[in-house]
Parts: sequence; C-alpha cells; structure tokens
Amino acid sequence: MRDFLTQRLAGYAPRQLALDYPEAGILVPITDSPGNPEMIFTLRSSTLSTHRGQVAYPGGKRDPGDPSLAATALRETHEEIGLPPSEVEVIAPLSQVMSRYGILVTPYVGVVPVDHPLEPNPAEIESVFRVPVSFFLEDRRERTDSLNFLNNTFYVPCYRWDRYQIWGLSAVVLVDFLNAVYDAGIDLLEPPSGG
Repeated sequence: MRDFLTQRLAGYAPRQLALDYPEAGILVPITDSPGNPEMIFTLRSSTLSTHRGQVAYPGGKRDPGDPSLAATALRETHEEIGLPPSEVEVIAPLSQVMSRYGILVTPYVGVVPVDHPLEPNPAEIESVFRVPVSFFLEDRRERTDSLNFLNNTFYVPCYRWDRYQIWGLSAVVLVDFLNAVYDAGIDLLEPPSGG
C-alpha cells in the first residue's frame, strides 16, 4: 500500500489556501491491507464544543510546540485513538480545506498497520471505525450537499456506512484522496448527474 500511495501521490500538487487562519493537521489513515485497504474514521464525542457527534479524521489544532502540521496530525491521532506516531508512515499532504469554524486544515495521508489496536479517547472520541476504500470508489452516496465557500458552491457527497454519516469537511478530504489516488473523477463543482 505504501508504494502504491507514494507513486500515486508523487505527482499530485495539493491546493494551498493563502489564508491567515489558525491551523490544524489531520491524518487520513489508510490500512496496509494488501488488496483491500481501509480508511479509518472517528466519531467525535457529543460533548465537544465543535463538530460534536460528527464523523471526522483524527487530528486537531496545531500547538505552538508542534514542529510541523504533519507532527500535529500525528500527535492528535495518538491522543484521540491511541495510534503512536511510530506506527504511521506519512506519505504526502492533500489539499488544504477550511472548516466552518475558520480553521485551515491540512490533511496528511498515512499508512497504518491493519492490526494495530485503536483505543478511542472517551473525552474526545465516541468510536473508531473503518471503511473499505472500495466502498467509496463505487460512489454509493446517500445524498449530495450543496455547500457555499469563497463564492463557490460545492456539491459534496454524503456517504453512509452502518450508523455513520461521512459528510462535510471529511467528505471533501475523502473526495480529494479518491481523485488524487484512484482517479475517481468526483467533481465537487458540478452537481451529480441525475440530480
């Protein structure tokens, strides 16, 4: 998986937003399962002040002591789901996205062991779950949300996996990953055909 992702992302130029906002780093964890990689998500606690009860990638705001945003993503991932930085091989960044709370988020694709136990920190995370990447490549979206940002309308898929809804910022990052790595051709600027 590592070699495949490295090769696919080598020529990818992630979009950088020239905006002066607080920063965050998130990890897009992909398991090293040969032939059937999975993406790891979290369900945020319903007691948090922002994005409560929503599906998210592990990560968070940059601390002054973090040497880089990739280090932020790794530190936060360790705090949230118990996955130590030594178990993650960071491959490359994806395009930056802006959260609705004015945070500039940089996602990092990272390969993680399929069998490493994940322990959600109950103060922040209600549960951790995995979804096969193949599920997203079938584009079996539950709906498409119209989101306005910087005078553009984005048509963002919402996917349902079991009891979880993957939508909003997480879905934007997911689509960027699918397009960059698998040439999925999901266009966020055009409504999906047939509605």
